[in-house]
Parts: sequence; structure tokens; C-alpha cells
Amino acid sequence: MFCKKILLPVLVGSAFFFGACGDDAAPSAPNPTPSSTVIIPALSSSSVIIPVPTSSTPVPASSAAPTPVGIYAPLAPTAAPQYAMNHYAVWKSYHYVTEETEMATYPDLATEFDMVFPASFMPAARVIWSSQTGYYKNSCMDKNTTVPNMKTRACTVSEGIGYGMLLAYFNGDEEAFLRLWNYTRGFRAYTGRRLMPWITKSFHWDVADETSATDADEDIATALILMSFKKLSAGDVASANAYLADALTFVNAIWELEVNPSNLLIYSGDDDSWKKSNPVYNLSYFSPVALRLFALVDAAHDWTGVLNAMYAYMQKVQDAGTSVFPDWSNDAGMAAKPSNGSADLTYWQFNKESVRIPWRIAWDYYWYQDPRAAAILTKLNTFISTKASGNPDDMALAVNYSWNLSVGKDYAENTVVPPQWYGAWCATGIAGNSTWLSACTAGLNAKLPSLTVQSYFADILLSMYSGLLNGLFVRPAGI
Repeated sequence: MFCKKILLPVLVGSAFFFGACGDDAAPSAPNPTPSSTVIIPALSSSSVIIPVPTSSTPVPASSAAPTPVGIYAPLAPTAAPQYAMNHYAVWKSYHYVTEETEMATYPDLATEFDMVFPASFMPAARVIWSSQTGYYKNSCMDKNTTVPNMKTRACTVSEGIGYGMLLAYFNGDEEAFLRLWNYTRGFRAYTGRRLMPWITKSFHWDVADETSATDADEDIATALILMSFKKLSAGDVASANAYLADALTFVNAIWELEVNPSNLLIYSGDDDSWKKSNPVYNLSYFSPVALRLFALVDAAHDWTGVLNAMYAYMQKVQDAGTSVFPDWSNDAGMAAKPSNGSADLTYWQFNKESVRIPWRIAWDYYWYQDPRAAAILTKLNTFISTKASGNPDDMALAVNYSWNLSVGKDYAENTVVPPQWYGAWCATGIAGNSTWLSACTAGLNAKLPSLTVQSYFADILLSMYSGLLNGLFVRPAGI
């Protein structure tokens, strides 16, 4: 399994904490209808109501004129929301668990759940990480559980909470959204931090690592902004304000702790290890839609500048190589090893980190048709469609390609195309290759989550790509 942080012991017995991380089944019944009444617990940080923006026009986030509300890039004729909704329902049936259920799964831990989750942060739920066999096995292990395949799955990573909140939002599952939000609130209050700890143990106080991962922080904030505008358009101003107030907690902390002030590039987390001279960046943490929404609700910081800096950096990295992206790159735009040791053998490849890039850039193109997004996606699509001779079912999609063969080789030993990679390469066609997009959307819709103890990452990204490419990513009024 891919992990956002690797804990590296040092000779003196202390440890350095570093950020950065990162397969199908039968359909299930549709997702149950969420509760008709959702109670928003009072925010513990403040009772002050933050005004909700009333403008229906976003603050421009690029040099191009903003796209009118309601205009979307075309999807494939094979796109249909029911496929994405079913992907979500199947995913949720295995990888999402409520606090109430978890009390039976980990009864020894459950006696202390209320230390993090008092009544004010209930109800709550989490997204379960994959079973751990490496460094985090001890952190995630609960040997006393009577559920064998859950012994090493007690951990949750913040990335999964961010993805889960976005999926719940776009699937109209407000109960799951509320529960996942409360999961972040409980742990942030317990640790005294504004950003979500990147790895937590069930609903228990024993947090494995309190430092943050920027991609998760962006996704959680994005989901909260979207829900705020949805509630506002429904006339529920109190709920809209509560969601926006917490979104701004994230937005302000991201600016303060996760943006490089010298060049406006996004650090990989709030830990100082990411902020040394010549820092190493992860382009899969660049979420253009998040930055646009931050600019819409936070006029105090230059989020448009961050968006422009990140797009320019992304194009620089892409132009310097084969057209694909390395998982990690430095200030100069060259592939580079992250200091946490997580990618020493793969840092130059379009691999377990970069698989998320097409989703983030395609989402921006779908909503805003930014020409920079189109250029990046077109270059990726030209690369893969040439390798695959125009056939999205070709095994060329299974290769982890090198950003630059002079740095390191392709990894071509995969025997199948993982579903998250199928979705990623599919999404590259959204900016102009309608033939590719149509064929691979149909192929994506034939896949289902694997639902295994190791399929957390593949299953959640399959659900995310499906939601985007099947039209579930609908903007609320005002965005």
C-alpha cells in the first residue's frame, strides 16, 4: 500500500516525520437515502458566524475570463451517473465504517473512543486504510479484534477522508459527509491542530502521526466549501455558515503552513522537513479547483497566484520530460527523491503519486475549461494514445512510464491495468479526444471496486474517476 508519510528511525532512537503517499466485484444495492434531517454540531472553535459570500460569480483564478456557471466540458456519450453511483455504493459498503460499527470491531479500543469523540463530534465515520504489513503495521494493528481481516486495518489516512467527503458530497450522501467531517473535527480538536493529522487509529486517541498532508487538507476544505454553497442555495444559512467557517480554518492554515512564500508552490505538508532549501514537490497535490474555490471565499490571500504558479511549474516539469510526470520533482522542475525515503526506486516515474494528476486537472477542465489544463491533458493523451495505438484497453496503460529515460527506466512488469490507472488515462481524453474518452468511459463503467484488504487506494480512485467521467461532479449554485 502507498503511504503519505514514512517514519524513518534514526540512530539516536528518535524519528523524522515526513509527508507524502499514496485492483473487481458484484454490484450492490443503491446507496441508502441519507437521513432527512442532518444536525450540524456547534463548532468548538468559535460561535462566530462567518458571512457566506453572496456573489454568484467566482473571483477569476486565471488570466482567462471565468466560465459562466453551468458550462461544462463535454463527457462521453457512454457516461451515465448511475455507474458512478453504483461504484460509490459498492466502495462504501466495504471501505467506510461508522463509529458505532467500529465499537464492535475493536472493543478494546472502543472503551476510549469518547476521548476524541464526545457527543459534540458525533455521529462520526472513517474510511479504512489498507491492511499494513510494513512500517505502520504496529501502529495500525489491533490483535484483540475478533474480525481477522481488520487486525491491521485500524488506521485511516487523511487523504481517504478528503476523498470520502468529496464522494459523499457528489453522491448526495449528507449523512456520510457529516460523519466524515466530524471525524476530522474530533481529531483536530484532540490534537489541537487546525489541519487534519495524516494518519489516525480508528476513533482512538493513539494518533500515529499528527503532521498533515496537503492534498487531504485541500480536499477536505473543498468539500466543505461545496457543501456550504449547497446549503446556502437550499436556504439553510446556519449550516452553510458552519461548513464555511470550518473550511476557512483549513484555508487559512494551508496558506500559513503549506504554501511556499518564496514561489507560491504547494508544499507536501505542514512539517518543516518539506520546507528545507530546494524542497521536493508532489504535483498530485495540486488541486486547481480547490485553489479557485479558496480564492472565492478568501480574498485575504493570493490563491490565484498559487494557481498560476502551480500551473506554470506543472507545465515546466511536463515539458522537460517525456510528457508524463515524475512522482516527485524539485524547484528546478527535475525529478528528485523525496527525503522520506518513500520513492527512492520510483521517484522519476508516473507512478503511485502521479496517478491522481489526471483527475485533478480533468476536473478543472470539466468545470472551467482552462487552456492550461487542456494543454497538459492533451499532451498526456497524445503520449498514451500513441503508445496504445488508440486502444484504451491496450496493456500500454499498465506501464509506469519514466519522466525521463536518462534518469530511470519505465516499469513495465504489471500484468494488468489497475483500475485507478485505467481511470487516469481515460480522463486525459476529456480535453479533445472524444473517441478515446467514449471507449474508455465504457470500459471504466464495466469495472467494480475489488473490495480487498489491500484495495483501499485503487477502489477509492476508481470511484473518484467514475464520478467525474460520469457527470456526478455538479457545481452548486454560486460556484
